Amino acid sequence: MDFTGKTVLVTGGSRGIGRAVATAFAARGACVAINYLSNAAAAQETLDSMEGGPHLSVQADVSDPKSVERMMTMTTGTFGRLDIVVNNAGIYQYHRVEEVDFEEWQGAWRQILDTNLVGPSNVAYLAARHMIEHGGGRIVNVSSRGAFRGEPEGPAYGASKAGLNAMSQSLAQRLAPHGIFVGAVAPGFVDTDLASRVLDGPQGDAIRAQSPLGRVAKPEEVAKAVLFLAADGSEFSTGTIIDVNGASYLRS
Repeated sequence: MDFTGKTVLVTGGSRGIGRAVATAFAARGACVAINYLSNAAAAQETLDSMEGGPHLSVQADVSDPKSVERMMTMTTGTFGRLDIVVNNAGIYQYHRVEEVDFEEWQGAWRQILDTNLVGPSNVAYLAARHMIEHGGGRIVNVSSRGAFRGEPEGPAYGASKAGLNAMSQSLAQRLAPHGIFVGAVAPGFVDTDLASRVLDGPQGDAIRAQSPLGRVAKPEEVAKAVLFLAADGSEFSTGTIIDVNGASYLRS
């Protein structure tokens, strides 16, 4: 996969899956903008690890439409164009229905949907309008196994990712005539620093045992699926949702 001459924006690109995606694109010739929310040091560490360039880090809160507009303006202004967008930024919160009060319940749903679904929709809208004017592009959304399997301890998360899948397929149909191809990647548990609090705890062995491989995914394995959907030659896979869960959850 050669992305020489392509420009890429990865939201939530400073750590975990986002970092793996950003560094993979950079290693294959792309100029990459990584978005981060608050950890500027992690963003700089990611930039320092990336090959080629020029690359860019952009602070933005994807749940804030004005912040998304600034991010897109800075990215397109720096690179002159935007060929590929990866909507990776997302949050997870526990909000067990029998434990939280009604105010906490509402707050969790608002924050999670704003970050995991409305935010990516705003990024996709602005990216699509830019890509329509510049001859096409790719949008890849990072979803979750939880969209299919359910998230009993965080139902808003599962709902947000199911909505992200539906949005991906709707946009794939609408944007294909403009040369814009849209897909989603749905990981299960991934070995990141954010997941370590669960994977290193008492539930870790049971989670790893959900897969016949006896482990969880590596960020680089998720990145490979993202790059496939963003690469030339995958156009007829538009609308696809790729599972990267090690057969821990199967659907047909």
